[in-house]
Amino acid sequence: MARRDLSGAVDFAVLETMTGGDAAVSEEVLGLFVEQAGLWSAMLDPKGEGWRDAVHTIRGAAAGVGAGELARVCAQAEAAEQALAAPALDRVRTALDAALADVAAYRHELMLAGLRR
Repeated sequence: MARRDLSGAVDFAVLETMTGGDAAVSEEVLGLFVEQAGLWSAMLDPKGEGWRDAVHTIRGAAAGVGAGELARVCAQAEAAEQALAAPALDRVRTALDAALADVAAYRHELMLAGLRR
């Protein structure tokens, strides 16, 4: 997986601006995003308590790394009525998966660039 595999789910220019283009800081931020995504995913159950909190947290993190579509879908889910939570959370999971795939490709590219130095 490499940068050519990016789908556009994440605009890494947002991340690069936030980190000042520092690859090590970008890697650290993305590593935290991936780690936390595992925790948040477990909370995306409309029958469980706290799914709105999880969606709110994902929304903020997504905006920070440049995953605009994920942030948008999270905002919609956060505002959804309980009766519509299940399909809204399905959309969140789909957008999160797309963002994580892009993050994996980007991190791989960062790793390769580090090896070339």
